[in-house]
Amino acid sequence: MSRRPRASTSDRGSTRAPTAPRRREKRSFVAATSRPSAPVATIEPRRRRRGLLALKITVGVALVATTLGVGGQWLLHQSIFRVQHVAMTGEVHETSQQILQATRLDAHPALIDLSQAALQRELSVYPWIGSISLVKRWPNTVDLAIHELTAVAVAFDPHHRLRYVSTDGRDLGPAPVTANMPTLVSKPASVANTHWPYQGPQSAAALVASQLPVAFSAQVSQVIVDAQGNVTLQLTSPLKFYLGPPTDLSAKFVAVASAIAHGTFAAGDLVDVTTPSELSVTGPTPS
Repeated sequence: MSRRPRASTSDRGSTRAPTAPRRREKRSFVAATSRPSAPVATIEPRRRRRGLLALKITVGVALVATTLGVGGQWLLHQSIFRVQHVAMTGEVHETSQQILQATRLDAHPALIDLSQAALQRELSVYPWIGSISLVKRWPNTVDLAIHELTAVAVAFDPHHRLRYVSTDGRDLGPAPVTANMPTLVSKPASVANTHWPYQGPQSAAALVASQLPVAFSAQVSQVIVDAQGNVTLQLTSPLKFYLGPPTDLSAKFVAVASAIAHGTFAAGDLVDVTTPSELSVTGPTPS
């Protein structure tokens, strides 16, 4: 009976150690190391295309916005959107034609260009106009309300011309000598001889004149103010009331009204009501 020869240890070892796996590992290593280079070539162009697309969209939007803006401005400056009608109220000391010329509304400006602040600056040449209100009614109408100041007294200017005076001491313009209002007087008189004195601290005279109560306002002939803003009322009778600064006027006026109604005074007396609850009387200054 024949037997096959047994494989030797060296033969088995030679069949279990092929060289092919090492070549596959080498190929797989080479393939793995070469894979990242492929996406780089495709991602970069995509990024560039996206950037160009975003840039085109931005430029397009900007061009459209610019076109709309320019076109809108052109349209709003056409005749249909220019001032054709002005509804004016409140003008007393100036005529409507004067106001139209000063504001150039008679030149039919574009409604979009009108500014209340600019119109008010142009109307500042008229002292009676304190403020205005502007309402635009598209396409071509304007409502213009004039708010005039109120005269509360009269005063003489450095040329000894009688002028109306507003609450804030502004010179409003000529007044007739028959004006039935208190007259503002500045002390010392030399100040009034050089400039209009009823601004700053001396505007206190106009403020007091504007708040005189009906109970005795008709009896006040002069409102006298000094350089510090202290006020004295000269009545039509030879009696004066010293108010001091224009503070706590309601209480001071109550004290004045009570003193007029119930007090007994000599001609030329000066009644101090700076502390309304404690009146003091000083006789006339000796000449």
